[in-house]
Amino acid sequence: MSILREDVRAAQAFGDTVTTMPTPELPPTNAHPEKDRGWALSPLDGRYRAQTYRLANYLSEDAINRLRIYIEVEWLVFISANDLVDGLPPLSAEDIAYLRSLPADFTDDRRARLAALESQTRHDVKAVEYLVREHILAHSSDEVHTATPSALDRYAEAVHLLCTSEDINNLSVALGVRGAVEDVWLPAAQGLVRGLSEMAQQLGDVPMLARTHGQSATPTTVGKELGVFVWRLQRALKRIEKAEYLGKFNGATGTYSAHVVALPNVDWLTTSRSFVQGLGLTWNPLTTQIESHDWQSELYSDITRFNRIAHNLATDMWTYISLGYFKQELAAQGSTGSSTMPHKVNPIRFENAESNLELSNGVLDVLVQALSTSRMQRDLSDSSTQRNIGVGLGYSLVAIDNLVRGLAGLTANVSLLAEELDAHWEVVSEAIQQGLRVAELQDAQSSSGVAQDRKPTLGPYELLKAATRGRTVSQDDMLEVINHADLPDDLAERLRNLTPATYTGLAASLVDLL
Repeated sequence: MSILREDVRAAQAFGDTVTTMPTPELPPTNAHPEKDRGWALSPLDGRYRAQTYRLANYLSEDAINRLRIYIEVEWLVFISANDLVDGLPPLSAEDIAYLRSLPADFTDDRRARLAALESQTRHDVKAVEYLVREHILAHSSDEVHTATPSALDRYAEAVHLLCTSEDINNLSVALGVRGAVEDVWLPAAQGLVRGLSEMAQQLGDVPMLARTHGQSATPTTVGKELGVFVWRLQRALKRIEKAEYLGKFNGATGTYSAHVVALPNVDWLTTSRSFVQGLGLTWNPLTTQIESHDWQSELYSDITRFNRIAHNLATDMWTYISLGYFKQELAAQGSTGSSTMPHKVNPIRFENAESNLELSNGVLDVLVQALSTSRMQRDLSDSSTQRNIGVGLGYSLVAIDNLVRGLAGLTANVSLLAEELDAHWEVVSEAIQQGLRVAELQDAQSSSGVAQDRKPTLGPYELLKAATRGRTVSQDDMLEVINHADLPDDLAERLRNLTPATYTGLAASLVDLL
């Protein structure tokens, strides 16, 4: 706006009459972000919310808070079940059920109370600790609660016992990431690969002109080229499916120092391992105050690799569409055409996927690099960085959804593919050249198996180069080369029957490997 005003003043200095539009008055930004998505700062919570909302169940602020409460509660249950503190009575089934209701039933009232506590403490995990303690004390003093004698009041002081914030956070984040990946991202990615595999099998025997360096090359099949992406994506998925989600539970600097002083008779290595593994995580025995996050770097790196292969798929499909190899069906894609040119069907699903994959990798690459380093025994750089895990996964999820939709709306343009192949007879020159070379090698052997010293004046490669390079080549041109060559009858016959459409080797059968 300031630039515009400077332009206006400059024009007025020369005596020009300038008419300016009034600055629009925007309504106040007091809309509820969950009720009015138009106010969302990120498209992940606005335009793309339908594709990404399930990630919020695992990686949103609310989700992580629920998981923090869950860890605090499960640690209390574990203390009781393993009789870690002498004199502390065991929790009853009713007590345990009540404790486990706290994260399961994270009501608006609890959410608001947690926010109030955090505003007072300026510490998110401490607020969780106080919230759990409050609920324990409130429940214990409730006169209605008379089913069985409760030991809960004795556990109020045990909340967060021997824990650091990172003990709670690293386990919460690990569970959140595992849920987001295994329950949301992976099923979407696997669905994409399954759909692409089915498409590859359906089009396995449809011949297509290949292009290397953008130039006509040895023909292939549509299905085989899609199969290449399936194979690549499957390999990337296998690594992600085998990911480990690590957790630690070992105190302020990973030494169990307070643990040993407070409860010297407890086998803390066994206890820590048992607690972490009981949560379904892999125990990390050697850490600083923080879990080292190497598993996160590995996981996000693997996801970026999947993203990059998917990006390659998006750009290739865009190119094939531009060449007319595929027709697009708008209804199947859930998209529309050009706003001004009625004839156009824009490949927006693949363009959308391309840009969102780049955004995803931008975030995930930062996570890969940043989470691998923490100054000495810890700093807080990881805390802020990890708040964006859902962002990285979210953009990937949007891209995957667009690829699925885009592929669903494609139909191979078989007639055009055939026409293009028939216009590029030069591609069979490779077969003729290689056939000539093999024939010469076989002919150069005497009956005794001793090679004869024969060197042709013009080799097969040079012969076919002279016949094809820089020229428009027809079937007759190729037949002329074959007929003038001194070839065995069976080889000559195979070459005469060869066409660009049939020169696809094992392409169709390679799809069966998927």
